Amino acid sequence: MTAPIVPKWHSPAEVAAILGYGLSEVKMKIVTGELRSVKDGEYRRILPEWIDEYIQTEFERQDAA
Repeated sequence: MTAPIVPKWHSPAEVAAILGYGLSEVKMKIVTGELRSVKDGEYRRILPEWIDEYIQTEFERQDAA
């Protein structure tokens, strides 16, 4: 029996599915710096911790409003 493979990072399309956003929304958040990403060759990748950071920042921003 083999252990399931857990991705170490995600594509913008995967992040869109995780967050329930459209792909263009995720790309815009990357461009504006709201969501951290790293360039891997010609692709963008997002670490799971960065998704969590984005979510936490959104909660804090809304709590402050």
